[in-house]
Amino acid sequence: AILRDNAELITLKEATTILKNNSVKSVVSSKDFTYLQTDKDVYKIASSQVTPNMFVDYEVKVKSSSSIIVYILFFVLFAGLGTLMFRWLQKNKIFNVEKAGDTKFRSSLEHSQPIESIKSDVTFSDIGGISDVKIELEEIIDFMKKPKRYKSFGARMPRGVLLVGPPGVGKTMIAKAVANAAGVPFFYQSGASFVQIYVGMGAKRVHELFQAAKNNSPSIIFIDEIDAVGKKRDGQRSDERESTLNQLLTEMDGFENSSGVIVIAATNKIDVLDSALLRAGRFDRRVFVELPTNKERASILSKYLDKVPHDLDVNSIANMTVGFNGASLATLVNEASLLAIRQHDFQVTIEHFHQVKDKVMFGKKKLQILSQEQKRYRITYQAAKVICATYFDLPFEKLLLSNEKLTPSTDEPLIKHELESRVKMLLAGIVACNIKYNEHASSAKGDLDEAKEIVDKMIKDYGMGSSLIPTDNEKEILMKKLYDETRNLLESLQDVMKYVENVLNERESITKADVKKQLDEIL
Repeated sequence: AILRDNAELITLKEATTILKNNSVKSVVSSKDFTYLQTDKDVYKIASSQVTPNMFVDYEVKVKSSSSIIVYILFFVLFAGLGTLMFRWLQKNKIFNVEKAGDTKFRSSLEHSQPIESIKSDVTFSDIGGISDVKIELEEIIDFMKKPKRYKSFGARMPRGVLLVGPPGVGKTMIAKAVANAAGVPFFYQSGASFVQIYVGMGAKRVHELFQAAKNNSPSIIFIDEIDAVGKKRDGQRSDERESTLNQLLTEMDGFENSSGVIVIAATNKIDVLDSALLRAGRFDRRVFVELPTNKERASILSKYLDKVPHDLDVNSIANMTVGFNGASLATLVNEASLLAIRQHDFQVTIEHFHQVKDKVMFGKKKLQILSQEQKRYRITYQAAKVICATYFDLPFEKLLLSNEKLTPSTDEPLIKHELESRVKMLLAGIVACNIKYNEHASSAKGDLDEAKEIVDKMIKDYGMGSSLIPTDNEKEILMKKLYDETRNLLESLQDVMKYVENVLNERESITKADVKKQLDEIL
């Protein structure tokens, strides 16, 4: 009772009455109060009001404050020992918090931390090849610098900007450059950080983000990979992701004043986003950031090569990197620099780029150990591919004997004869081995699968068959036609085949320029 001290405070008169009624079972005295315990209740009276004569018929127990302190010290000591034991067990992996399913608790603690802005040190001059995008965003930068000028015309700041483009094209860097140019606080969050296990935590996180941005307005919120939280709602259920999306829509919709805050979001899957998120008044502007063109690749490469010792023609590297995004170009330059260091060269050369290009584009694979017979088949297979690729002027600069692929796949709009040229290149190795050995190896599977996929799209999706609506056996007819045309081409170029095979056998690599020189002598 003393520890909880939930006793009812009474007067001296009331205490005297209770004592006279003989209903008191025990008396406990402390420094401040004297406690009277009956069958039903506990009462207390200030110790300064009582006298010893009042309790002549009772045994009075004295409760000193020191005993309470002992209880408190014991509790603190026990808690401290428990904490030390817990940390020792966790350190020695006897008990792992996350493995025990406490990730949720740790995650909720992390997200209880206040959201703070970061300072962007990325400028538009650091990003090459985005002149069109920069023009689109300059108005927003000017708006944030001079809001009064626009408000005087009755113009309002765009609520949101959606950056759309494939991975690696620099969407995050662009958002940081906008924040840097505008000189405003930059709040970064990924869409995945809103997807919480606990119901309501994602929505709470969204509210905290916008609140922090409003408190520091004008400011920029950047949500990377917004498709993680902004996917279309099916209307059949209301899960945590949908409640988070609803909160995001509410924050952007102006139910609360969000003046001075611009939301920039990035996605490479605009088709999966909810229509409510895309309507005007939320994301007012959409900026499409595409893969860099040849000129833009040269601009990006120039940025990355500034601090690299070299004597290179940037345009030649730009020509050999068709299909590369900004991130891939950065990796390419870095890999070429590392190779030059490993080989103890004084500067990076075009040969270094040739050697690391396929590693960046397709990934490093463990080289297969080929028998002499397998190597002969491989040489013939690759020789035919490089001859066809050069003959049809497909984008590549050099072929290595160990290459799985010669040129990257592309989704760019292609004309029928361009698609047919690619299929012929993919079939060339099989055709050459069948001409020379009357059989081919299983390693042709990757090329054959891609050739089938292209032919299937040509007939079913692109209407490139004998009619716009495909008929039976149309794919088989087209594949046989391209196979026969490839066979006729390679049979007419046997001298070039022998030359390329000899080079691959000796050096295990050959350049497009070398093959083109041989073709020009015959054709």
